[in-house]
Amino acid sequence: MPAERVPFGFRDVSPDEKRKLVSRQFDAIASTYDLADTVLSAGLDARWRRTAISLLGLAAGETVLDLCGGTGRLALLAARKTVPGGRVVICDFNRAMMEAGRARNGRSAAWKNVHFLQGEAESLAVAGGTVDAVTLGFGLRNFVDPAAGLGEIFRVLKPGGRVLILEFSLPRRLWVRTLYHFYSFRVMPLVARLICGTGGPHRYLAESIRVFPAPAEVVAMIGSAGFSGIEFRSLTGGIAAIYSARKP
Repeated sequence: MPAERVPFGFRDVSPDEKRKLVSRQFDAIASTYDLADTVLSAGLDARWRRTAISLLGLAAGETVLDLCGGTGRLALLAARKTVPGGRVVICDFNRAMMEAGRARNGRSAAWKNVHFLQGEAESLAVAGGTVDAVTLGFGLRNFVDPAAGLGEIFRVLKPGGRVLILEFSLPRRLWVRTLYHFYSFRVMPLVARLICGTGGPHRYLAESIRVFPAPAEVVAMIGSAGFSGIEFRSLTGGIAAIYSARKP
C-alpha cells in the first residue's frame, strides 16, 4: 500500500516532509514576513484582516485562538476588540514567526493580552469547549490534514463559538486570473527576493494557491467538520476569501 502523500505546492510529499518544508519556508522569511506581505499585496492584506475581524463580531472578555497566527497581525486586531478581560492565544508551529511578532508588537498595550502556544493545528493542546472564537489567516493551505485541523477547531470551540478563515483563492474573471498568474509566478518571487533574500517561499505560496480547493469545496469541508451557518465572502475580485461558521 503506497505511503500517504499530501500537496506541497506542485509536489506531492509525505506528511512529515510537508511539515518540515513549510516550517523552513517561514524560518527563512520570518523577520521580513510582514513587510513582504504589505509590499506584495499593495496593502490589501491589512484591509482583508480588518474586514475579517470586523465580521467576527468580537466582544470584551472573549477568548480567541489565532491558529497559524504567525507574527500576530490578526491576533493584535482581535486583542484590541476583546479588552477588557479578553485573552488571545497565538498558536503556530513555527517559533521564528512568533518571535518576530513579539519583537514587532511588544510595545502595544493590547499585546499584553496576547499569549503564545507552539503546536500543530491538527493536534491542539487546548481543552475542548473553551474558546469563543478561532481565527485562521492564510494557514489552511499549509495544513497537512485539513479535515483533522477543522475537527480540532470544532472541538476547542464553545457551543455557539465562531470560526473565521481568511484564505487566498483565485480570481473569478479569466483575464484577471491570467494577470494574477503572471504576477504571482513571475513578479512576486523576484520582489520577495529583494525584500527577504529568497524567492522560494513565495514561489511555494503561488503554487499552493493553485492547488488549493475551490471555495465550494472549502465550504463543504467546513460543513463536514460539523459547523453550521457557513458563509462565504469573496474579497478583491476573488484574490482572497473569508469563510465563517458557528459550532451548534
